Amino acid sequence: MTATAAQPAPAHAAVERRRFVRSASGLAAGVCIVILLAALSLFVGVGDLSLSSLLAGDPTTQMLFWASQFPRTLSIVLAGMALSVAGLIMQLMARNKFVEPSTVGTVESAQLGILAVTVLLPGASMFLKMSAASVFAAAGTALFLLVLRRIPLRNTLIVPLVGIMLGGVISAVTTFFAYRTDLLQTLNSWMIGDFSGVLRGRYELLWIVGALTLIGYLAADRFTVAGMGADFTTNLGLDYNRVMALGLVIVSLISAVVVVSVGSIPFLGLIVPNLVSLLIGDNVRRAVPWVAVFGAGFVLLCDIIGRTIRYPYEIPVGVIVSAVGSVIFLYLLLRKRGSRA
Repeated sequence: MTATAAQPAPAHAAVERRRFVRSASGLAAGVCIVILLAALSLFVGVGDLSLSSLLAGDPTTQMLFWASQFPRTLSIVLAGMALSVAGLIMQLMARNKFVEPSTVGTVESAQLGILAVTVLLPGASMFLKMSAASVFAAAGTALFLLVLRRIPLRNTLIVPLVGIMLGGVISAVTTFFAYRTDLLQTLNSWMIGDFSGVLRGRYELLWIVGALTLIGYLAADRFTVAGMGADFTTNLGLDYNRVMALGLVIVSLISAVVVVSVGSIPFLGLIVPNLVSLLIGDNVRRAVPWVAVFGAGFVLLCDIIGRTIRYPYEIPVGVIVSAVGSVIFLYLLLRKRGSRA
């Protein structure tokens, strides 16, 4: 009788092992695809760059590769990973799968912070702009979470609409002051994600978002618990406010650094976590590496499309991601609504 009762446990363990192996195999395949896309990205563009000339040690090719192509590809990978993970953390904090930094006012607040520093301190360094953008982004995100607590009906579709409206108000204020200070053209460089201006010496801040992505992975379980609510988190012995503050710092810093370095890339942090959830489920600890890999590959693919679809001209990656992301966003909304019908 005891042996019979003990049989389901090994069977369950075997199922978990098979699931882990499938997940690890899929993740390894995803990493290989990202590496292939990154290799392709290194040699796409209007510059005369070929693998043969690079291996031959041509000085011009070497300079173009190390000063432009390599920093650009690396920044795409870092930004794609970080924004996707930031979107996942934002969804856990708001307890809603249809929010991300560009739909809750975080990115718009970061842009307002950069504009304020540009007006008040025209010669400010990139680090100072990033710091101001981080403070404003944290304030904008905290405002959204505060508004969210005041909504009596936590409808799944109302939450992102509130975030989009809040972001629209902040964006309108930013645009107004940019117009009054004759900085509209400068503002556009922060509103549309574009990696064409990435050069050696101008992308190194993105290493910060790489470190923040790792921190987000290590704290994934804490964000999952915090997403259950303050009472549930406290009952498990965690400080709810401290976990939420950590998430706020991670999301704000990632948004600020990416906006300062390459501009805004909307919908990325929304669609990638949702697509990963459809593939492997809602286990956050297991999902974070998938989200990071999927996000990097998605941005790499969109950037390659933007550089080839109108060759030799280039479409900013933010435009491509927005077009694809808006379609996927509508699909996810309609799918959610259909499942409730």
